[in-house]
Amino acid sequence: MADIPGAPPVPLSQLTRAQDRITFLYLEHCVVHRDANAITARDTRGTVHIPAASLGALLLGPGTTVSQQAMVLLAESGSTAVWVGEHGVRYYAHGRTLARSARLLEAQATLVSQRTSRLRVAREMYAMRFPAEDTSGLTIQQLRGREGARVRRLYREHAERTGVPWTRRDYDPADFGGGNPVNQALSAANTSLYGVVHAVVVALGCAPGLGFVHTGHMRSFVFDVADLYKADISIPIAFDIAAADVADIGAETRRAVRDRLKGGAFLDQCVRDIKTLLSQDDEVTEYGPEAFDDADVVMLWDGDGKEVAGGVSYGSDDL
Repeated sequence: MADIPGAPPVPLSQLTRAQDRITFLYLEHCVVHRDANAITARDTRGTVHIPAASLGALLLGPGTTVSQQAMVLLAESGSTAVWVGEHGVRYYAHGRTLARSARLLEAQATLVSQRTSRLRVAREMYAMRFPAEDTSGLTIQQLRGREGARVRRLYREHAERTGVPWTRRDYDPADFGGGNPVNQALSAANTSLYGVVHAVVVALGCAPGLGFVHTGHMRSFVFDVADLYKADISIPIAFDIAAADVADIGAETRRAVRDRLKGGAFLDQCVRDIKTLLSQDDEVTEYGPEAFDDADVVMLWDGDGKEVAGGVSYGSDDL
């Protein structure tokens, strides 16, 4: 039998676990290509090699040209390519990731489709943000009210800490430069955070659009998960950048978010939080290459929640 044309896929055993990867890398005004199992970025200053198997999300900004082979390598390595606007503020599209198993996706769809389970997950999300409070008996309206009051309080506290004037969150997605420095920094920090969370969501095989608190947007679940971390990441970084009076707010904010997330601890936490939220029991397993051992096993639905093996002829020879 003739060999399948093209470069062979990267063996699963050589891939880095989602929580152990580099969080994200932003590129602009360069040519992105492939050299063996590395992504290359070339501009007038030279060429940089990037290990694809250890990259979480590659944010492709204005002026980037990416080759087909680079995209093949990113897909095989389980790295998410996200096309973004200038400063990384606008999201346009994302590429395919490694996940082939639908286990978490099925759990997510089941939970979000039933009012009782959806409310339970929403309460758990708010409980992660309010560890000292009991949210088990609150309605979604009460939870939203508490979250709004909490965020406004955080803005005031960081404004007092940094001396940055603050009135309210005010921004135009189509006009990054139209906001004041702290609102620009908040937009850039949130977008960087969304990129990393988006990479984790799709790497786990979940649906970005099936949110529990947010709804109606193709990244509703991304916004749900990212909101768990804004108080510790986006908001303090944005006020620090605004207080520093830097020349390029977008670039400095992205670098600050990158430095805050590096080391893998954030990815590990994000993976565990998503699996905890979608778990229907107390078992939360490690997410690594071994989780894909049955990735290419296709089952058939048999009714009553049962499954049978695919690739088998169940018909009678007499038919």
